[in-house]
Amino acid sequence: MTETPSLVLVANAGDGSISAFRLSDGALERLAVTDGLAGCSTFAVDPTRDLVYAAVKASAEGEQAAIVTLQLDRGTGALEQRSRLDLPQGGMNYLALCGDGAGLLGASYGGGYGVSCPVTDGVVGAAISQISFPNLHSVLPSDDGRFAYFISLGDDLVAQYSLDEDLRLTPLEPATVAAPAGSGPRHLVLNEAQDAVYVLTEFSAQVLHFARDTQTGTLELRGAADAFDPTKSLEHSRFGADPRAEHLIWGADLHLASGGRWLWCSERTESTLGAVSVSDDGSVAPPDRFFTTEPQPRGFALSPDGAHLIAAGERSTTISLYAVDGSRLRLLEQAETGRGANWVRFV
Repeated sequence: MTETPSLVLVANAGDGSISAFRLSDGALERLAVTDGLAGCSTFAVDPTRDLVYAAVKASAEGEQAAIVTLQLDRGTGALEQRSRLDLPQGGMNYLALCGDGAGLLGASYGGGYGVSCPVTDGVVGAAISQISFPNLHSVLPSDDGRFAYFISLGDDLVAQYSLDEDLRLTPLEPATVAAPAGSGPRHLVLNEAQDAVYVLTEFSAQVLHFARDTQTGTLELRGAADAFDPTKSLEHSRFGADPRAEHLIWGADLHLASGGRWLWCSERTESTLGAVSVSDDGSVAPPDRFFTTEPQPRGFALSPDGAHLIAAGERSTTISLYAVDGSRLRLLEQAETGRGANWVRFV
C-alpha cells in the first residue's frame, strides 16, 4: 500500500538552517534548506496555518537571540521569515504552541526563564507571564490547554501551572514536583489519555513516570526506568561535566509510540535509541534492546502513524530513517541534512 507522503523539518544548529524533507514510500527526498537561522535548535510547528516558530541565537554583534516566525511552503519545503521577536534575556531551548496556535510557550536554559506569549496572525507578542527557574529545558501544555509544565534541570523539578485563556500562568498547589536529586530532568511528554507525564533525565537517563490528575493538573511521581544501555559501563553524570570525555550518561529526547505502549529515548554518549515499555497502569520498564544511531542524538521524531523514526546527530551531517516495529528499528536510509542536526519534527 502506498503511504501518504509526510513533510519533515530538521534543524541544523551548526549551519544555522532548517532542512525540509518529504518522506514517501519509506524514502526521504530533501526538498529545501533554509539558511539564516543562527544556532536554531528548537522550533514549533502550526500545521493548520503552515507556520514555524524557530528559536535563533544572535548571529552578529549587537544582535539578540529571537523567536522567528517562518511561513512554510509545503510544495517546495522553503521557509520565509514573517516576523521576529527579540529576546534580550536569552534564547529559547524549547518552544511549544498552545491554544490552537494562539499562544506560544518557551523555556530558556541559559536565561533561566520561561514565558507564555500571545500569537496573532503569526506574530509572537511580548510575554503575558514570565517565570524563573535555573536551566529550564522544556515546556509543554496539556491537550486541553488548561495547564502547562516547565522542566528545570538545574533545580531537579517540574513546575506546574494553570494556563488561563489570556495565557496567564498561575502556580498550582503544590507549585513544583521534585525529580530525583541530581537526575537533571530534561524533556517531557504527556500520554494520550493525559493522565501521565513522562520525563527523561539527562544525568541518569531515566524515564520518570508522573501520574497526572486530569481535573487539577497536578503531578505525582510514581516510578522510573533506566533508558541507557547497561552494557556500556556508563556512570551517572553531573552538572558541568563533559559526558563524552568522562564516559557519563547523557540522556536527551523521548517520544511516545504505538498508542503509548513504548517510549523511545535517546542517549548521546553511546549514541543509542531504546524503547522503554509502558504498562496499562502507566508504569515503565527498561528497554530490552538498544540501537546505535547518529552520533550524539539530541533529537528525533516518530511519524504520525508510528511507522517511521527519524534521528539526528549533533556530531553528524546526516539523519537516519528507520522502520519501526514495536521496540525494534530497521535502518532504511541516511540522508544529508547539515552540521549539528539536533531537532526533528513531522509537519
